[in-house]
Amino acid sequence: MIINTSKYTLDNGLKLLVHTDTSTPLAAVNILYNVGSKNEHPDMTGSAHLFEHLMFGGTGAVRDFDRSLQLAGGESNAFTNTDITNYYITIPVSNIETALWLESDRMKGPDLSDKSLTVQKKVVAEEFRQRYLNQPYGDVMLNLRPLVYKVHPYRWPTIGIDISHIEKADHERLREFFTTYYHPENAILTIAGNIKPEKALRLANKWFGSISPGASPAKPGLPGEPVKKEPERLSLTRDVPADAIYKAWVICKRSDYEFHTFDALTDILAGGESGRLYASLVRDKRVFSEINAFITGELDNGMLLIYGRISDKVAIETAEEALEEEIERLRKEPPSPRELQKVKNRFESSFHLSHAGVLHKATALSLFELMGDAMKINEEVSSYSSVTAEMITETADKILTEESASTLLYRKISND
Repeated sequence: MIINTSKYTLDNGLKLLVHTDTSTPLAAVNILYNVGSKNEHPDMTGSAHLFEHLMFGGTGAVRDFDRSLQLAGGESNAFTNTDITNYYITIPVSNIETALWLESDRMKGPDLSDKSLTVQKKVVAEEFRQRYLNQPYGDVMLNLRPLVYKVHPYRWPTIGIDISHIEKADHERLREFFTTYYHPENAILTIAGNIKPEKALRLANKWFGSISPGASPAKPGLPGEPVKKEPERLSLTRDVPADAIYKAWVICKRSDYEFHTFDALTDILAGGESGRLYASLVRDKRVFSEINAFITGELDNGMLLIYGRISDKVAIETAEEALEEEIERLRKEPPSPRELQKVKNRFESSFHLSHAGVLHKATALSLFELMGDAMKINEEVSSYSSVTAEMITETADKILTEESASTLLYRKISND
């Protein structure tokens, strides 16, 4: 499957990608802003995520974003992570101008009145409490990221370092943040669906062409994370149902050649019930009740994370030792041809399935364009397929050392 894309740049600097798919009556309109939590000031974290909410709170011209879109048969949502903020709409292609009107309108500036700001700050603060403070293991990333990252702004999660940062966010600094990052020169508009590139370009110019380019933000290089030479450990006692272990390592950037090796490596370890960790530590030895591994896939140096909940009556030290033995085995014992081919087949199947719809294609194309070239999306399967067993072992041996590991332990409150 080749995902064909036409590329344009409007006079105001807005990048436009168009993918034509005649098999659907829908269109996806995706706007990626090149701003995430890594762009925040350390004493004002959570700003990008707060703006994700503010951008749905209406503008001077459109008081109710959702209702205006729903009347045209559209649906919308958004997400923020460490690197980007992404807004997306699916809508019947016959009503695509409604989506473009709404997105261009809020690019000009959301409602930052006292009322809107108060409402959205309360919503985000409550999300912080419910997802990160008031549920078991919810504060994992609040504690793990500062262990893994000492210099890079990945050291705080997207929600922010502390709920007080959200509560004290003021108009002046939020307006400055918006002006710096939410403008055409810092955005990528992707349209995917039953629409010809020439029409998409004409409509993009109609709705976005008059927006000021904005002052391009000064983008000094973010501080690189130094190589960890000593292990980091933190042990916490929490009201959780089971003891748990989280082990993390800093890995390469999303665009680096080694990324797919790390991806395959975690699939070997945790590719469902046939993955090494589950087969050995859950099914056979029964030291863990569940265990998993993944890479965060961030644009700068991301993180490889292995985590598991420990079986009842198994000491946390015993479980960690068993986990380290499996990591050591991967460092010395390459995956078999069957093991490797299984994860490659699974990746290819998952890739094609996840990119079947116009929305996922629009979002993925935007991200690949941000990384340098949207057409690189068509190389994903071949890049993953080129990973060899030796590459996995060599990478594991180089990176997955105890000296470079950050380990977070959760100990449940004892009833004794």
